[in-house]
Amino acid sequence: MPSQRTLTIVIAAYNEEAVLPEMHQRLSSVLDGVDAESQVLYVDDGSRDGTWAVLEALAAADPRVRLVRLARNFGKELALTAGLDRVHTDAALVLDADGQDPPELIPAFVAKWREGFDVVYGTRTRRDGETWLKRFTAAGFYRVMQRLSQTPIPPDTGDFRLMSRPVLDALRTLRERQRFMKGLFTWVGFRQVSLPYERAPRLAGGSKFNYWKLWNLAIEGITSFSTVPLRVATYLGLFSALAAFVWGVFIVLRTLVWDDPVQGWPSLMTVVLFLGGLQLVALGIIGEYLGRLYLEAKQRPLYLVADERKGDRCL
Repeated sequence: MPSQRTLTIVIAAYNEEAVLPEMHQRLSSVLDGVDAESQVLYVDDGSRDGTWAVLEALAAADPRVRLVRLARNFGKELALTAGLDRVHTDAALVLDADGQDPPELIPAFVAKWREGFDVVYGTRTRRDGETWLKRFTAAGFYRVMQRLSQTPIPPDTGDFRLMSRPVLDALRTLRERQRFMKGLFTWVGFRQVSLPYERAPRLAGGSKFNYWKLWNLAIEGITSFSTVPLRVATYLGLFSALAAFVWGVFIVLRTLVWDDPVQGWPSLMTVVLFLGGLQLVALGIIGEYLGRLYLEAKQRPLYLVADERKGDRCL
């Protein structure tokens, strides 16, 4: 049996100076009662406010705190990757910095881990503090992903999860640059189990994910784990070509048999605009996949680290 004695809490933070002190206080109280040697790894994702200064103060007061500061804002997916790359303990638990995922559930995650599960992921039964539109679109996205992807991504599940050492080692082998971490967490497999919980409102501040960023994240997830959009474009092209051929035969027969004159400008423009729109949609879908291949081919580093600190009791 692998060791189950040490644990790292990985937290990616971007402009969270208002929420971090209270969040760390709650987290410290929980870790004091956890039957595991623990540390907290904060990743500052290029924050523009006083987040790094707050983190330095937390590290000075708590020797269990380890800090990583990225050279710029690389996005949450890559910030989490930077944190998980630096985990050397028996397990890691990913926690959001805003306090919506309660650290008080950490003992329950650890208990499931010690039952033999390699991944324990939190499933949201409620999403307090969020608009009905965000809840609706989030639920719709997960249902669409279940339909499109062969990787069974659990619905209503974020990054709040515990992963064992074998899972962390497997994730380190996945170095793709366009990363959808929720999909990667599931793709590696291993023994996984859900832990239902109620998500609370943010402790302070506002969400850094607007609807445009969420839309781009959804496209990232779909294109990273499904080729169905490409197939849909192919089927639309075949259907349009078949429909155009049938319509052309009908026009010829109608003219020859019934001497019905061919309609002119309105029908022609309708067909041209319809087919042109389908072509642009298909080119856009192909462009999304081609753009991702282009970024992968350049082989740039996933992230760059500007600073790193390690407390006396860090593992």
